[in-house]
Amino acid sequence: MGLFDFLTQEIAIDLGTANTLILYNDKVVVDEPSIVAIERASGKVIAVGKKAMQMHGKTHENIQTIRPLRNGVIADFHAAEHMIRGMIKMIPAASKFFTPSLRMVICIPSGITEVEKRAVRDSAEHAGGKEVYLIHEPMAAAIGIGLDVEEPIGNMVIDIGGGTSEIAVIALGGIVCDKSIRIAGDNFTSDIEEYMRKQHSILIGERSAELIKIEVGSALEELDDPPDDYAVHGRDLITGIPKEISVSYTEISYCLDKSIAKIEEAVLSALEMTPPELSADIYRTGIYLAGGGSMLRGLDKRIAKKTKLPVHVAEDPLRAVARGTSIALKNVENFQFLLR
Repeated sequence: MGLFDFLTQEIAIDLGTANTLILYNDKVVVDEPSIVAIERASGKVIAVGKKAMQMHGKTHENIQTIRPLRNGVIADFHAAEHMIRGMIKMIPAASKFFTPSLRMVICIPSGITEVEKRAVRDSAEHAGGKEVYLIHEPMAAAIGIGLDVEEPIGNMVIDIGGGTSEIAVIALGGIVCDKSIRIAGDNFTSDIEEYMRKQHSILIGERSAELIKIEVGSALEELDDPPDDYAVHGRDLITGIPKEISVSYTEISYCLDKSIAKIEEAVLSALEMTPPELSADIYRTGIYLAGGGSMLRGLDKRIAKKTKLPVHVAEDPLRAVARGTSIALKNVENFQFLLR
C-alpha cells in the first residue's frame, strides 16, 4: 500500500439504464434508480435516485424527471453528470477534511460507439474522476459470475439490463464475438404499457408497468410455480375514471413474447458467429445469464429450450456486473481488456 493511497478513492460504477450501482471497498454503497429531478426554471437538481423516482410521473410543470441513460448510453449529458456527481456524494466519506481524487472503473455496453464512449468518460471526469477506466458489460458480468475469463475456454454470457441485452463469447481475457441489441427490460415495460392500453383500455404509467413486470412477469405461458394475479390501477381510456383490473402471468407472457423472441434470435446469431472450438466449450459449459432482465420468470428455461443448451442464472444477477467491475478495479494492471 502506497503512502498516499488514502488520497485516492477507488470506486466501481455499474452505470445502468434502470439502476446505477457504486461499489467501494468491495461493498455496494449506492444502489439507486438512474434518474434525476430538475427544476425547469433554474436547472437546479432537486433529487437523485430513489427520491427522484418517487416524483417520476407525478410532477408539475416546474419539475422535470430525466432518465439520463437510454439504451445503455448517455442520452442527456448534463443530467448524467449531475446524477453521477449526486451518487458519488452518497458514498460514505473516508475523510471529512478533504475530497479524495477518484479512480473509477465504469462498465459500458459492448456495442457502444466511440462518441458514446467519450460521453461516458467525459461525464465521469466532470463528476470528479481523475483516472477513468471503461470495461465492457459482458466481460464485467463474466468476472462477477466467477468465470475464469483468462482461461482458453469459451464462455457465453448474456447480460439483460434495462436498455440493452449484451451477448458475448469470452475466452483468453477478451470478447471473441458479441451481439448487442437494444431490447431489454425497458422494452418489456413499454410492451406491458401498450398491452394494457390496447387490450384493457386502461392507461398506466411506467412505474406501474415495472411493478406488473416484477410481480407477474413471465417468459413462459406455463410455470411450475405461478404467481397470483396482480391488481392494476390506472385510468379508463373510455370514461376517464380511475379503475382496477386484474392481470395474470399468462397475459404478460403473451405481451412480452415478441421482445423475448428478438433476444432469442440474437443469442442464435451470436452462436452462429462463434468459432467451432469455442462452440464445443459452450456445449459443455452452457450459457450464463446476468442482469435484472434475467430474473424474468421462465426466461432461462425458454432460452434453454430454444438453444438446447444448459442455461445458468447468476447467483445475484442484478449485481453480477457491478461485482465484476469491482474485481476489475482491484486488478486494473492485470486485466489488459480494460479500455484506457
